[in-house]
Amino acid sequence: MERRKIIQVDEKVPVSMLIPLSVQHMFAMFGASILVPTLFGIDPAIVLLMNGIGTILFIIITKGKAPAYLGSSFAFLGAGSLVIANFGYQYALGGFVVTGACGCLLAFVIYKFGTNWIDVVLPPAAMGSVVALIGLELAGNAASTAGLLPEEGASIDSSTIIVFLVTIGVAVFGSVLFKKFLSVIPILIAIIAGYIAAVCCGTVDFQAVIDTPFFSLPNFQLPKFDINAILIILPALLVITSEHIGHQLVTSKVVGRDLLKDPGLHRSIFADNFSSMLSGLVGSVPTTTYGENIGVMAVTRVYSVQVIGGAAVLSILCSFIGKFSALIQTMPNAVIGGISFLLYGMIGTSGLRILVDSKVDYSKSKNLILTSVIFVTGLSGITLKFGSLELKGMVLACVVG
Repeated sequence: MERRKIIQVDEKVPVSMLIPLSVQHMFAMFGASILVPTLFGIDPAIVLLMNGIGTILFIIITKGKAPAYLGSSFAFLGAGSLVIANFGYQYALGGFVVTGACGCLLAFVIYKFGTNWIDVVLPPAAMGSVVALIGLELAGNAASTAGLLPEEGASIDSSTIIVFLVTIGVAVFGSVLFKKFLSVIPILIAIIAGYIAAVCCGTVDFQAVIDTPFFSLPNFQLPKFDINAILIILPALLVITSEHIGHQLVTSKVVGRDLLKDPGLHRSIFADNFSSMLSGLVGSVPTTTYGENIGVMAVTRVYSVQVIGGAAVLSILCSFIGKFSALIQTMPNAVIGGISFLLYGMIGTSGLRILVDSKVDYSKSKNLILTSVIFVTGLSGITLKFGSLELKGMVLACVVG
């Protein structure tokens, strides 16, 4: 099979390609990104606005060398919900601001001391396994989102199965069979095909789109600060730092460049946390680099930051266009889950690629044991709690490693 041409990080793409490629990235992140504000009970429009602004800032701060889309972070769900229940959402915003500020200070520490400690703390046998876990531990989330894990005694609706199979079928076969320009937008085509299948099955309700005004302003809020609320949220910094390093390693492997060295981990961590701090100041949730968008790049071999920037601009526009935002929110979970199956799997295989490219020797018992313990720890569901801090999955496996 003919390999598709790689469009590298700093390459430009014509407008005829830029628009559909940007839409593809926006759709890939949309479902997960609006889930966080929905769980917090706030307006998703402010989150779309700050995700777009945060992504553009990330591109600027990293000098256009690190392709990454910043979406809503799930790492703050537990602590954020606890603060909202006991103090109110504005005090959770204060915690987001302080945590982001501390992350910016951490970026300065990394700038002074470098990143060589990562190779010491996590050698290839451990790092490849941890990166693989980023995708593998999300497998259950993809199945749950798609509606394929019903509660005990319940059955899977036939329309859910049809929409899921159409979505993942078009994504998988399209990635292999599509030619020319279609070969770089298989995810977008799969989403459209899945959505059409859902409409045909009668599972899409357009009433919310009809009731929503065409233009609407995001709901801005100012943070309030309380030391107790801040201390509940602050430990999430450990989680988001581990997650960020893992995502940068995956992206480095996908694009074929060492992003920890250039533009540097200090720049990307600063950009990520600065975006979270800015989001908290205006009423939005913290941001993080998104695995879904890394998966899109791995599938399409299009790494251009121009495309990521285009997706960010579209996200900003969507935050003000009420009807379009409402239309996207009618996207069936079976479509999002079907796409996630492929994208999360691509992240998992990127971790395996690190093991292969690093020529990890599994005839040595230390490498075998290291990888084995990390996989079992990350996939077993074990959770360690220290007050409001919760370590599980990839983060716990990273610490154990």
